[in-house]
Amino acid sequence: MRKYNFLAFDIGATSGRAILGTLAGDSFEMKEINRFPNAMMEMQGKFFWNIYKLFDHLKESLVICAQQHIALDSIGIDTWGVDFGYVSKDGTILGLPRAYRDPYTVGAPEKYFERLSREEVYQSTGIQIMNFNSLFQLFAAKEQDFGPLKAADEILFMPDLLSYLLTGIRVCEYTDASTSQILNPKTKAFEKKLLEVAGVPSSIMHEPLIMPGTVIGTLTEALAKETGVGKVPVIAVTGHDTASAVAAVPALDQGFAYLSSGTWSLMGIETEEPIINEASFRNNFTNEGGLDGTIRFLKNITGMWLLEQCRKEWKVAGRDYNYSDIDRMANEARAFSSVVNPDDARFANPDSMTNAIISYCKESGQSVPSSDAEFIRCIFRSLAFRYKEVLDLLITMSPFPIHRLHVIGGGSKNFLLNTFTANIINMPIVSGPSEATAIGNCMLQARAAGLVSDRWDMRRLISKFVSPTVFTPSLNNDGEEAYKYYLSITSKM
Repeated sequence: MRKYNFLAFDIGATSGRAILGTLAGDSFEMKEINRFPNAMMEMQGKFFWNIYKLFDHLKESLVICAQQHIALDSIGIDTWGVDFGYVSKDGTILGLPRAYRDPYTVGAPEKYFERLSREEVYQSTGIQIMNFNSLFQLFAAKEQDFGPLKAADEILFMPDLLSYLLTGIRVCEYTDASTSQILNPKTKAFEKKLLEVAGVPSSIMHEPLIMPGTVIGTLTEALAKETGVGKVPVIAVTGHDTASAVAAVPALDQGFAYLSSGTWSLMGIETEEPIINEASFRNNFTNEGGLDGTIRFLKNITGMWLLEQCRKEWKVAGRDYNYSDIDRMANEARAFSSVVNPDDARFANPDSMTNAIISYCKESGQSVPSSDAEFIRCIFRSLAFRYKEVLDLLITMSPFPIHRLHVIGGGSKNFLLNTFTANIINMPIVSGPSEATAIGNCMLQARAAGLVSDRWDMRRLISKFVSPTVFTPSLNNDGEEAYKYYLSITSKM
């Protein structure tokens, strides 16, 4: 039976991986080829992504494939959303892409809304208002007279920028572009008025958009020779990592919500049409692009970011915990009941996450964590409560009943958090696959190869080779009372 080798580059804000997915009939296997770091760079008060270092890691991964005699059928790239690089008319990349946690966009939405109302921006895009959205990055760059913007012919979103480095071909993929707050989810075209209001030429957006599963091109002659893998096709997969993860939800019907759990947690549903109304605007829900032109109606929740930043501090202090340690420690701290709102602005990018949590607890009149275990339990409980808060809103706006929550991504392996969440939302949780983003990336490549037809065909295939864990709510839990306590704390902060 013919084996197909798909290389998925799955790149997040803290690390990236090259995952080899091998598909043969209904059999699918994954192997990590390479793992590499990614981090924001601070230079003169500005925060950037080192796109050239990421490019080197991509090439390094391809060399490893050649050394292991892996014949690649195609390559796909997914990353986080909103961020982009500037490209000049002659194709030169102008500097480094700014990072979404760069404080240059703080206050940008409010200034923008002095020119065009918040309601009109939301009605045009259906995207939740967040200061780091691409629209506000461009607006802030214009306000700062940022050099690369002045010289730019176009912008390319992160997955498209990396595929450009691989192929020399510029594209704009639908799912990642949909995170920008510039794209109209109904027409699937950029709203030029939004850019004009920002003082940015509308020609800066690459058009037309392409849909996931499109072949961009092949590796350049130089790269094919340098890496030794040959002229491998590069596929525009669902370039936004959450879109790739949702594509891999092993569901066979529509009646589910999903929680893509990682540095960010994204909770939503998959719909055929955008949901843009007073309730979605008031609750700041977003309409991002999904596979087959669908809409991912969702809300961003600060996820494992709080824990990741605490772990960094503890590691510097000589305390390096793995996830088994973390689960055990959270269990040991059962008596600790303080909570925080994970989406409070103070947790966005503090100098010290532990100090930020301490500050929140003090200001809200709660006990302060006195051990690493208590910090962990505080974070897990807080995330579970925030998930319920968002799910309750989602249920009221969904056009169909929601019967279960699929947790996908790295956080799906967090046994204790899944247990907390199932009890608090009082709904079954289907946990896995943890590698949903890479699986979705590979399945889009399989689709480009003609091996699957649509998203449901993909999911039927995925359900054959993954075995999710189901968490059912405990009959005896204090979730409702604990949730009321959480609301009482967060409502006054």
